Amino acid sequence: MDATLCQRMLMLKETARSGWIRAGVNEPESVADHSWGIAALALACCPPELDIGKVLTLSVIHDLPEVITGDITPHDGISRSDKQRKESLAADELFQGRPDLRAHWQEYEQNQTAEALFVHQLDKLEMGLWALHLKAQGHCGMEEFVNSAKSGLRDDHLIRILERCEK
Repeated sequence: MDATLCQRMLMLKETARSGWIRAGVNEPESVADHSWGIAALALACCPPELDIGKVLTLSVIHDLPEVITGDITPHDGISRSDKQRKESLAADELFQGRPDLRAHWQEYEQNQTAEALFVHQLDKLEMGLWALHLKAQGHCGMEEFVNSAKSGLRDDHLIRILERCEK
């Protein structure tokens, strides 16, 4: 793997999650923290019929273009199509010389497989669980994130996990 790609990928550790900043969290998690959280949830929750290696790969790389674009949220006033275009261009730049990684990222973006659909679910679950953690620490306004997670979850097992943690 190209050393530059390795360095850029690690820079995701310095890319703060924008939603938490907007909600007033002083020391928000990074996008890398979030991706690690999804990977950890994948290890705990991946159904046996899915390819765990692919689920972990998608978990780790799904937000990598944000090292270039930053963490764009619906509150940033950027259309969904413009966000997708910016992230696709960033993926082209970032994964230059690594078409395999570009293809995995595209698989996630386009929900092309059961593994990609599952990682999208984990993405929502991780946000909801982290919002509950922040709420327990005394942060206000976390219901927005929990409700967003609930509205995006379709997997009954993952819904039950969030509901149990909410109690």
